[in-house]
Amino acid sequence: MCGIFAYLNYCVPRTRKEIFETLVKGLQRLEYRGYDSAGIAVDGPGKTTTDINGNTICLIKKKGKVKALDEELYKKDSLDLDEELGTHFGLAHTRWATHGEPSAINSHPHRSDKNNEFVVIHNGIITNYKELKEYLVIKGYEFESETDTEVIPKLVKYVYDNRENDGVGFSTLVERVIQQLEGAFALVFKSRHFPGEAVATRRGSPLLIGVRSEQELLTENIPIQYNSVQEKNSRNRSDSTNSINSVGDGSAVEYYFASDASAIIEHTKKVLYMEDDDIALVADGKLSIHRINRQAGEDPVRAIQTLQMELQQIMKGNFQSFMQKEIFEQPDSVVNTMRGRICFDSNTVVLGGLKDHLKEIKRCRRLMMIGCGTSFHAAVATRQILEELTEVPVMVELASDFLDRSTPVFRDDVCFFISQSGETADTLMALRYCKDHSALTVGITNTVGSSICRETDCGVHINAGPEIGVASTKAYTSQFVALVMFALMMSEDRLSLQTRRLEIINGLRMLSELINKVLGLDEKIKDIANEMYQNRSLLVMGRGFNYATCLEGALKIKEITYMHSEGILAGELKHGPLALIDKDMPVIMIIMRDGCYTKCQNALQQVTARSGRPIIICCQDDPEITKNAYQTIELPHIVDCLQGILSVIPLQLLSFHLAVLRGYDVDFPRNLAKSVTVE
Repeated sequence: MCGIFAYLNYCVPRTRKEIFETLVKGLQRLEYRGYDSAGIAVDGPGKTTTDINGNTICLIKKKGKVKALDEELYKKDSLDLDEELGTHFGLAHTRWATHGEPSAINSHPHRSDKNNEFVVIHNGIITNYKELKEYLVIKGYEFESETDTEVIPKLVKYVYDNRENDGVGFSTLVERVIQQLEGAFALVFKSRHFPGEAVATRRGSPLLIGVRSEQELLTENIPIQYNSVQEKNSRNRSDSTNSINSVGDGSAVEYYFASDASAIIEHTKKVLYMEDDDIALVADGKLSIHRINRQAGEDPVRAIQTLQMELQQIMKGNFQSFMQKEIFEQPDSVVNTMRGRICFDSNTVVLGGLKDHLKEIKRCRRLMMIGCGTSFHAAVATRQILEELTEVPVMVELASDFLDRSTPVFRDDVCFFISQSGETADTLMALRYCKDHSALTVGITNTVGSSICRETDCGVHINAGPEIGVASTKAYTSQFVALVMFALMMSEDRLSLQTRRLEIINGLRMLSELINKVLGLDEKIKDIANEMYQNRSLLVMGRGFNYATCLEGALKIKEITYMHSEGILAGELKHGPLALIDKDMPVIMIIMRDGCYTKCQNALQQVTARSGRPIIICCQDDPEITKNAYQTIELPHIVDCLQGILSVIPLQLLSFHLAVLRGYDVDFPRNLAKSVTVE
């Protein structure tokens, strides 16, 4: 939750307007993480000396989306937009409210005092903020917001005001403060006392730093500020050998701090991922990283990595919304998940991230699949085929419930942690719980460098590409495919299962083509949405391989249309949900030609006998089903365990069209955010 973005230009002259534009665009890329309010912190006018009296920090905050903040920026007559700043550090934040309602006063950045001596942006939750706040109030500090974050800059000021000598640096102040904090956080600090310096740290929330070096700036013909002709000549002589790894020698450089790579990719592909308890300091253009409570010689080395993401991947293109774009990307995203892993010529599956641990996994006594929301549904969708092909018991757990129960975990368990972002707080906590119990941990994520990627023993990157829409679509189908591939890999040496494996592999070969055919039903699904968008409730029911589709489809409808929707196991229909059925209740039933076909037909009879008017998602050319349907959505047939990938797409499209017809913002549903980094 919440999006952090900060930009530091060192010896790279930028006008204040250019700095505003960079900060706002960074926030817009992160708006899927929260959009209740937004704010920025920049240097104010009169910055002429290094004395604190010559350094002012201007805070501009606004309730609502980033667009409202962007409009507010240009109303500040006191700020000279054309003033050129050779070195400047600016903070920006878009909020998902946890403590305190959405408002300008509760939005970030938060400040230490009315003089803005220290300001901070924060993603996460401080669990001991009440105790810290009580202490600071006793010490005379006044609070203006309802947030947990505000204790942080005030605590920094308290430590600064009570320091023993004047030699305490900015990063040392921050280190002393975060040792007092409990909870999860990614933090970026700015201070009037340390102009041009930046400090960032994280624990449990994501944070990465992008670096654009002098060589890149010169290549792009971006002006650089030199202190002398001799310095310019010296720099030019070294340009040919300068590399991204040499950034930090005091030459011209730009740094970008962000919660997600999507905010950085248009500026640079060179990034380093911070790890828990890292503290990054930029001073005089040099970046250094150390760890809290480090011993002598223990400062970490963080490799600068090259992002594989392309800018066009995070653009809408010709689509109305990111969600629509991502639904229509699924023919390609499932292929990307399989690419280099399935050889259709030899019918073999190799997941490189699991290969070295395969023997250990095959010896396990049970598989535990742990996730939240859509990721949990991906586990439910594949549980049956996992049990069939591995012949190992499979437990599927909601991460929050798993932790609440203190579930027994043993050394010979293998625990899968499924998360699109790789930063989901409950899933991450469950991961650490399982590691403490010596289980083998496996990550299934879509984000390289995420916390789950780094902390698991092994894993699979689903390669679905950036997913910006808050309601997950292509990540679900790619998680589905990744888990099916795992089941195929586990059963490769089982002679009795080879016919079944070949059937599934042939299904995967056809999958992209069949998804394209399902997407061709978009107009028909839009017509169905036109009939039902004014309803208040909706039931989705099925069983067997398609039960997870019901759960996921109902979740999509809840998320972006705000209709009440419920995914129902058809076998439970007569144990309560049947009481909801009448002629006015929209019912979607998923009835495929699989092992539950006859049982689902019985449920259909029960619905139609109560005057229900079911909309049925079924296989093509199935007259037994269509004769009892109010409307049908007929899909191509595929092997039973993969049918859920095809059957979920009509529900994704239906939720999209319902939301548009109801006048809602599809990409930014109210009260939600994409990356759930708080418990």
